[in-house]
Amino acid sequence: MTRECAALLPGVCAALADPRQPGLDDTCLEKLLDWFRSLTWFDPTVELVQDNPCLTELITSVLALPDPSASILSFTLQLAGILASSESRFQHLQQEKLLGRLFGQEGPRGSSAWEDASVRSAWLKGVHSMLHHQPALHFLCSTGGMDVIFTLQGDPSLFVASAASQLLVHMLTFSLESETSKGLSTKDCDWPACAQMIIKHIQESLQSSSASHIEQSLKLLSSLFGSCFGSCYAAWTEVLWLDIAKQIESFLLEETVQAQPVLANLLLNVARSPVFCGTEGSFWALVTSALEHLTPVQAGPLAVGLLKLCKCPQDVRIQALTVLLQPMDCILRAASHPLECAGLLDESVSDPVTVESLLSSKTSCAGLLCQSLAHLEKLLSLKHLRVDLPCVSLLRSLMTILQFCNGSLSPPSPLGSTISRNLINCFRVQKSALDVLAALSEKKDCDTLIAGLFDVLLAYLQSPNTSPTVLKKTFQATSKWLVHLQELSSSNSQWQQTEKILEDVFVVLQKRLCSPCWEVRDSSLEFLTAMVKCLRDQKELRQCLLSSEVLRLTENLLEDPESYVRASAVTAVGHLALVTCFAPESPVIGSQYNKESIVAKLQEILSTDSEGFPRRAVISIFTKWLREGCTGRLEDTEQFVSRVIQTVEHDLDWEVRLGGLELVEVFCSQTICQLAQCPYAPVSSSVTSSTPQNELLQVFCRAKLFGFLFASLCDCDKPVGQRACDVLVGLRGHFYPMSTLENPQEIEDSPAGRGIAWLQRTLRQGSLAQSFPTDGGEGVDFQDPESMMLALGAIDLLELHDELNKSSDHVEESPQSLLQDILATVGTIEDNEVDCY
Repeated sequence: MTRECAALLPGVCAALADPRQPGLDDTCLEKLLDWFRSLTWFDPTVELVQDNPCLTELITSVLALPDPSASILSFTLQLAGILASSESRFQHLQQEKLLGRLFGQEGPRGSSAWEDASVRSAWLKGVHSMLHHQPALHFLCSTGGMDVIFTLQGDPSLFVASAASQLLVHMLTFSLESETSKGLSTKDCDWPACAQMIIKHIQESLQSSSASHIEQSLKLLSSLFGSCFGSCYAAWTEVLWLDIAKQIESFLLEETVQAQPVLANLLLNVARSPVFCGTEGSFWALVTSALEHLTPVQAGPLAVGLLKLCKCPQDVRIQALTVLLQPMDCILRAASHPLECAGLLDESVSDPVTVESLLSSKTSCAGLLCQSLAHLEKLLSLKHLRVDLPCVSLLRSLMTILQFCNGSLSPPSPLGSTISRNLINCFRVQKSALDVLAALSEKKDCDTLIAGLFDVLLAYLQSPNTSPTVLKKTFQATSKWLVHLQELSSSNSQWQQTEKILEDVFVVLQKRLCSPCWEVRDSSLEFLTAMVKCLRDQKELRQCLLSSEVLRLTENLLEDPESYVRASAVTAVGHLALVTCFAPESPVIGSQYNKESIVAKLQEILSTDSEGFPRRAVISIFTKWLREGCTGRLEDTEQFVSRVIQTVEHDLDWEVRLGGLELVEVFCSQTICQLAQCPYAPVSSSVTSSTPQNELLQVFCRAKLFGFLFASLCDCDKPVGQRACDVLVGLRGHFYPMSTLENPQEIEDSPAGRGIAWLQRTLRQGSLAQSFPTDGGEGVDFQDPESMMLALGAIDLLELHDELNKSSDHVEESPQSLLQDILATVGTIEDNEVDCY
């Protein structure tokens, strides 16, 4: 603790203990507690409380109040727990007889203040902070604290109940870790006293007739096994599990126990622990039993969790996958003729009738399918899935679900008709199925269904009943399958199929680009951009573009009334230009599609659009063009960058200005590559004065880079200043490779010295600088190569870099500032009192 803070702390403690003072907000008190946590973390000695007696005086004063406010009492409980986290300070507070009055029987547990949930929560937090040494553990056990924590497990406040459960987990692990030096057995006498109390409580609760008590203990066990991943916990977690396994198994078989979701979570956490990572033992038999007896909705999270495990018996994996595929299997069977029965699975884990009844119910059908589809999407995203997915059958079931949802399939079976009625126009299921469909595009086994798949997707793209959100998902799935189709065509020479599908897609796209719904127009443009990104080099795409109205319609949307659509149109036009204007193969003929026309339209948007989204899109596209070398010769690029900078530097949107700096950075890198050696590469001192270096400076000055960069250092938005500083530091690293900065005295004596000195003073003011002329004001010529060379060498850019990268609250949120703010908020009684007489 600094001297300044130590001087302020007594006044803060006195103000907090004074009931006449207005209460501080909880955020301020929490910051104060955070400060004490950091102090006690780095200094476990007793000096903190001995050198600052105001802390114990604060606790004593609050305890003496007849009716302290809940916020101050909560603060005091947590503060005492933090201070007592080290054994030496704990003993000091015990000598002062404070801990018993806070956490013992004579504390707030029996007062009216206990009715406030924040006080109960603070009591638990204080105890949790304190329990880092044996004396604290013995103190709690001897003062009846354990019974209080057991009771709070069932507190009506979820925050309090959760805190109580977390505290019990901490106490059990700490007790066993700190007090046990030998192997444990199921005999109670081998366990530490505190651990025995907790285990006994768990056992009694599990055997209780109270459903709430059973659920509390199952949640506690789940948290316990979920937090014990280290090998040091292996012995006692195994002993604990063996002690309760029979009871857990009985819950799976009893229909009267309504804790199955908690049971599934418990089994998954136990499966993740190091004890049961092997493939043998009764535990996996219990997991198998759970997969059989839990409902499909309850078993789903357990099944997907098991499939993510590295070490799990293969037969359990297959069973878990079967649980997830059962609804898909039922869908396929419901859509087929009775004699075909072409499903996904050879056998089911649970009774197929259960799944059929859930899918036949209007209330449960969509929920079950959405959950199963979400789980399957997770599995498809895994890089290493240790069980084979039947991708072809899965794809067929997804197509069937989508056909059920849009009414295009008439199933022959009664079950299929019922499911179809339940799913008609069900947007939730459509979106989930399309997500899985998109994920399946990366699998290589589904080529035989490509034609039918695109029939389903095109039906959704064409249908006026497709909602905007479902249409967006359909576009995303279509773009991914088009990439798959292109890869397939390149290997199998199926060009005609690809061309036909692309033609059909472009017909639909033309229609959707003219939709009265702006979300549809926006999704259509995003799809067009994604398609061009992926298929840019394919001649079929270029042919479809030139033979359709998509180019014209996309350009028309640059003037759309909705700013989101204009931004998407800018992005689409920018990527289309890479195919039509900048590509060497068969460029588009016609004035309206030439490069100059496109650039002029986008520059006009950058200058005049009233919304930020389109302007951000323009600067992003310009940067992409520059990266890909689409802006022509160096002279043309220099003029292009200069025009963009002069527009961007006055933009009110900081993200546009930041985009301008990214453009400048790319330009600098490419220009250095062309005229010197490589981007920001150090050069020898003999090269520094050579022609390429001078030419570089001249190019940058003509493009008006330096005025924009130095002005951006003073930008009121910190990310802009940080990016500008990064670019300038990189430039200086090129022009001054040996870190040999200019002599300040020599600079002051030079003709440009006064201007550079002014620039240095202005930059130190940062965003507080009143003005920053970039046209040569104050004697600084930002277009003079010699002056800019001096500026790069003289200004301490690294110091500016450190200042800009400091957190904005490094002063405001310092402990000293916090204490000063508290004193300023509460004031002094003398200042606020009024003489009534």
